Amino acid sequence: MSFTEDLRRENNNIFQAIFDHPFVDGIGKGDVPHDSIAHYIKADYEYLNAFMHLYGIAISKSTERRDINYFNEQISFTMNSEAHPHQNFCDVIAVGYNELHGFPLPPTADHYVKHMMYYAQTGGLGEILAVMLPCPWTYLEIGKHLMKKYQPSPDDTFYPWIAFYANEEFETLSEAMRHRLDELAEQASDSERQRMKEAFRKSCQLELKFWDMAYTCEEWPQGEGVSSK
Repeated sequence: MSFTEDLRRENNNIFQAIFDHPFVDGIGKGDVPHDSIAHYIKADYEYLNAFMHLYGIAISKSTERRDINYFNEQISFTMNSEAHPHQNFCDVIAVGYNELHGFPLPPTADHYVKHMMYYAQTGGLGEILAVMLPCPWTYLEIGKHLMKKYQPSPDDTFYPWIAFYANEEFETLSEAMRHRLDELAEQASDSERQRMKEAFRKSCQLELKFWDMAYTCEEWPQGEGVSSK
């Protein structure tokens, strides 16, 4: 069993909880509260900005051109291609995409970004890949799960979103990241592999919390008489 296969096995319960989450399952059913969708887009837009910065840190720690090229390609993919599923959500709630940019991260998303930045700044390339991998991997499996469970047609509300994450291009992205992490894990010490496992699991847990944050429209707590602005 490869290192990433072991990671997937160890975190199967979290993956399943993500599949069962009402926001995720609601995408398959075509029924998600509009406020939750807007909250998700606001947070995910800023989260993906941070994700591109993480790829930049990975480039700075790369010693091989194949890694530099891969991370550079993923910056472009994140900036350009991942706007398409966001646009599907915006079309559903009839809100312009630009109207949902520039909002502060809610608590869970803020914690998630800082969690990834910690491992990126203090660890090597293996830890960066491990802390980032749950995002594309869970989304790939969400897309496949919803496609299999609901068998949506192109006329269904969230078909573009589901099809984007279930397609071969997105699977190739996830597979490339997993393959490189397996290579780095083979060269790593036991303590380094343990840090990779911890980084991966916490990111899986925060992926689940991210869906819950969006569904409940989580906000920062405000004391009595304190303005939220």
